Amino acid sequence: MKKQFSIFLLALFGALSLAAAPVGQSDQSNDSAKQDMKDAGRATKEATKKTGKGIKDGTKKAAKKTTHVAKKGVNKTASATEKGAGKVEQKTDH
Repeated sequence: MKKQFSIFLLALFGALSLAAAPVGQSDQSNDSAKQDMKDAGRATKEATKKTGKGIKDGTKKAAKKTTHVAKKGVNKTASATEKGAGKVEQKTDH
């Protein structure tokens, strides 16, 4: 008799637990989904900021490098021109 009563109580408790769970979970899962969307939005925002900063820094670095290389090229060209002008001047002196 005690064994049957214990099984009955266990089954009753299990049924009540299962019946109560979906009610509480539906609100919680709805809030959870909403919070997940907010978190995803924030993560996207932060990723966009980091990407923008990386692009900005990369662009600055590339511009500085381009300026440096251009100045170096101008100096080489000027040096070569000066050297060539000196050779031409020597040829026309006699």
